Amino acid sequence: MIRIENLSLNIKKAKILENINLEFESGKIHGLIGRNGSGKTMLMKCICGFVRPTEGRVLVNEKVIGDDVDFPENIGIIIETPEFVPYLSGYENLKMLAGCRKKIGKEQICEAMEQVELDWKNKLHVKKYSLGMRQRLGLAQAIMEKPEILVLDEPFNGLDDDGVSKMRELLLKKRKKELQLLFLHTMQRIFRFCVIRFIGCIEGR
Repeated sequence: MIRIENLSLNIKKAKILENINLEFESGKIHGLIGRNGSGKTMLMKCICGFVRPTEGRVLVNEKVIGDDVDFPENIGIIIETPEFVPYLSGYENLKMLAGCRKKIGKEQICEAMEQVELDWKNKLHVKKYSLGMRQRLGLAQAIMEKPEILVLDEPFNGLDDDGVSKMRELLLKKRKKELQLLFLHTMQRIFRFCVIRFIGCIEGR
C-alpha cells in the first residue's frame, strides 16, 4: 500500500533522511520509533506529501506522491499538533474542513466527534480546549471521512491513561472494519498500544 524507494531528504545542509527503502503492507499496523531528531516525523510528512524528498520517491497505492498526485488519496492524518481556527467551535472547525472536499456532511462529522467523546453541540471555542480535547478533535478530523489509511504522529499527546485506552480501542475497531493500514509514531505509548500486534518497527538512524 505504501512503498518508499531510495528516499533521501536534505534541508539546507542538514541530511535528515538517507536512502530509505521500505514497504508498508495493507491490513497491518506499522510504527516508527527512534531518537528525537532521527527523522520520523519528516518521513511521515514525505508519505503524506507535505514535504518533497530530495531524492527518491513515495508511492501510495501505486501512485507517486508529488508526480501522479499531490497528496495520497483516502488518507487521514495527524502530523504534530493539530491546528484549528481558535474562534470556532470543534464542530464548526470540522464542518469547515469537510467543506473543502465535500465528501461528508453533518451526520458523519457528528459521528466522528461522538466516537472521540466530544460533544458536537458544545459551542466552546477551540482556543479554550484543553490539549487532550484538541487532540481528540484532531483524531475526529482524521477519521471523519472514513479513510483507508491513517497516519498518526504522536496521536495520544495530552490524553490521560483513560483517554489513551479509549482512543486505542477506537483505532482497533476501525482497523477491523474500515482501515487498510494504520501507521503511527508515538514514543511514550507505542508499546502499550502494540500489545495487540506490532508489525513494523523501524529504528531511527
